[in-house]
Amino acid sequence: MNAQTWNERYAEKELVWTSQPNRFLVSETDGLMPGSVLDLACGEGRNAIWLAEQGWRATGVDFADVGIAKARELSASRGVECKWLVADLAAYEPPAHEFDLVILFYLQLQQRELGPVVSRAASAVAAGGTFLLVAHDSRNLNEGHGGPKDPTVLYTAEDVVPHLGDLKVERAESVIRPVETDTGVRNAIDVLVRAKRTW
Repeated sequence: MNAQTWNERYAEKELVWTSQPNRFLVSETDGLMPGSVLDLACGEGRNAIWLAEQGWRATGVDFADVGIAKARELSASRGVECKWLVADLAAYEPPAHEFDLVILFYLQLQQRELGPVVSRAASAVAAGGTFLLVAHDSRNLNEGHGGPKDPTVLYTAEDVVPHLGDLKVERAESVIRPVETDTGVRNAIDVLVRAKRTW
C-alpha cells in the first residue's frame, strides 16, 4: 500500500485503529525508564501518544499525512506533546544512536524493503536503548486470524534478526494475540522482536 491508499483509508472513519496502545507495547515496555522514543510507521499515533502519557518524549513518523494529522489531533485532545513527521520509511534516515526506544509496529513490507528499514531503525537506538518490532507473522496467513492476505509482506522473527546489526536480541519469536470477533475469540499470530544496544 502506498501513502495515497493509506490516506484514503484513514479518511474513511474517525479512527481506523483503536486509540488504545498495542498490548505488546504495554507489556514489553513495562519497567523501562522513560526517555526518547521513535515510533516508525506510527499511523494515527496511538502508541506514541500512550508512551508520551507515560513520560516518554515521543516522535512519530508515517508517510500518510492524513494519519499524522489525526495523530496531532488525538495527542492534543489527550493533552500530550509529540513530534510528528511525514516521511516515507523507504527513504527516511533517523539520527543514529538517538533514541532510548525505537518501535516498529505492523509495518508489512516485502523482504527487500523491510531489511533496510529495520537496519536504519536499529541504528537509531541509543546506548542502553531498546528496539521493539511487532508484525503479522507469516504463520498467520494459514493458522491465524486477520492480517494481510499477501504472503510476500508477512515475515518471521528469523527474517528480522539479521538486520539488527550489533543489537543484542532479547526476544525473537511468534506470539499469540487473542482477537474478539462476532463469533468469539480468535487467535492472531504475530512476530515479536526485542533487542537492546548494550554499549
